[in-house]
Amino acid sequence: MDLKDVKALITGGSSGIGYAVAKALIEAGGKVAICGRNEEKLNKAASELGATPIVCDVADEAQVAAMIAKTVESLGGYNVLINNAAYGYMSPLPDIDLAKFNELIAANLTGAMLVARESAKVFIPQKSGNIINVASTAGGRGYPNGTPYVASKFALRGMTECWRAELRKHEIRVMLINPSEVQTNFATAAGYPRDFNEKKLVAEDIAHAVPMMLSMNDRGFTTELTVFATNPDG
Repeated sequence: MDLKDVKALITGGSSGIGYAVAKALIEAGGKVAICGRNEEKLNKAASELGATPIVCDVADEAQVAAMIAKTVESLGGYNVLINNAAYGYMSPLPDIDLAKFNELIAANLTGAMLVARESAKVFIPQKSGNIINVASTAGGRGYPNGTPYVASKFALRGMTECWRAELRKHEIRVMLINPSEVQTNFATAAGYPRDFNEKKLVAEDIAHAVPMMLSMNDRGFTTELTVFATNPDG
């Protein structure tokens, strides 16, 4: 698609990967709405970007339906969903807190399904649309203490395959992007702060990849793209 025709909703768009992708799409001429739960942080990001802010908890069904309606109205249409909202919770298996586990699944997985479900209700009748689910290399391989987060990303990858199988006949492209470690506030929020390493990925690297995926002619699409740092330990 022509990036000037993009009318996108980016969940978790007020920081990190979501913010960087919004910036890239807007700079390419697209229109973008971003969502988040923190209204002050969201409005600040939207003002900086020139995006439409929509306060929404993606795990709340009614809020998601209202968000999609506002996206269509605010952007004058809707054709791209970047399903990016997610966070990390790490714990050894014996110590996993059930409430925290369920909260993460609600945000990372149920939220992605709800936003995609409501978006599909717009995309199917118009016979066009794009869904890019932001997963992780953690969706292909587990690691110690990663049960909650890894489970959400493995499941997101599976849902992506289901949606792709359902929606291709409606001219809707469903894509998955798997970043390896990206240096945002994600690790700190998950309780694993790390020093910045100039050789590891940053959000702008993913923001380079997403427009590339969208800009392919609509007759084809990249089903899955994985982004690694070249030599992060070098």
